[in-house]
Amino acid sequence: MTAGRGGPGDRRGGLPVGQAGPGDRQVGTPEAGWPPMPAPVGPVDPAALEAAAGELEARCPGRVSRDLSLAPLTTFRLGGPAAVFLRAEELDDLAALAEVLGATGVPLLVVGRGSNMLVADGGWPGIVLHLGQRFRRVEVEGTELEAGAATPLPSLAARSAKASLGGIAFAVAIPGTVGGGVRMNAGAHGSELADRLLWADVFHLTGEPAGRAVRMKPDELGLSYRRSALPAGAVVTAARFALTPAPEATVRAEIDEARRWRRDNQPVNQPNCGSVFANPAEMAAGRVVELLGMKGEASGGARVSEVHANFIVAADGATAADVLVLIRRAMRRARDELGITLRTEVQLVGDFGPAAPEDAPA
Repeated sequence: MTAGRGGPGDRRGGLPVGQAGPGDRQVGTPEAGWPPMPAPVGPVDPAALEAAAGELEARCPGRVSRDLSLAPLTTFRLGGPAAVFLRAEELDDLAALAEVLGATGVPLLVVGRGSNMLVADGGWPGIVLHLGQRFRRVEVEGTELEAGAATPLPSLAARSAKASLGGIAFAVAIPGTVGGGVRMNAGAHGSELADRLLWADVFHLTGEPAGRAVRMKPDELGLSYRRSALPAGAVVTAARFALTPAPEATVRAEIDEARRWRRDNQPVNQPNCGSVFANPAEMAAGRVVELLGMKGEASGGARVSEVHANFIVAADGATAADVLVLIRRAMRRARDELGITLRTEVQLVGDFGPAAPEDAPA
């Protein structure tokens, strides 16, 4: 999951996220060029990038890489390289990064487990931040669980069972991290992290508060359905959750049931990013795509899953561009044929270039 990005002059990519409003076209009146392509990130000044990389290598020795492939860090297994990659292991690394971003204006991308992300085939032209093992921990205090941001959400669910604490077993079905989950208020099976969150520790990497760590309560985070009000240049470093006592066997049974449901209803054995679209007000996003007859529809090596229509799966040889064609096609057809505006839940990051010609469904 992406935990955000930003820097001075940051231009955020991504397809439209708003609902239909005044001036939106009606069913049956196609609009050329809609939905628009994600906004470009670059170009990035090579001298600024080199200065940023050099400073980070000096201040975070052994934790900086150049031209590192991002595909293995995403569940889609797609996308190009990061120009500069920082694996942060302590808050001092984040402080160094904040200073570098302020001095150079190089764009930033934060990557957790990459489960809610489609990286462009050209990769990310700036700095990618990844929180390392020292941000992966779970501590129990009474009926509360505190976790580092790099902790996988399924591990958080498993630890709650071991501690005989209920209320967060649903997290086993979310293939992301605590940090990314808080940023997007991840959820499953009718529950979401906001239901249990007490606070989150947030480090500001850009903007006026750059270099500061703050503890924020749920109302300060502005949590709503699959989003938060956290600025792009803020990264979650830890979070605490309030749970309820429950027999370990009961919690483990809930976890097992969530795993079984996921196996039966989602393409868990094929590379994918999780849910592609957030559910619109009218109906579940998967139902929208299914009504369009797009189950099994392909573009290159990407295909709308036959198991669940709100998932796109990637075969060997697939590209991020293949996936984006299907995303844009579903959004366009939903508006044209059903009058429904879909917004992406997956984060589209990097420079995708101009729109590809619209080919007939494969």
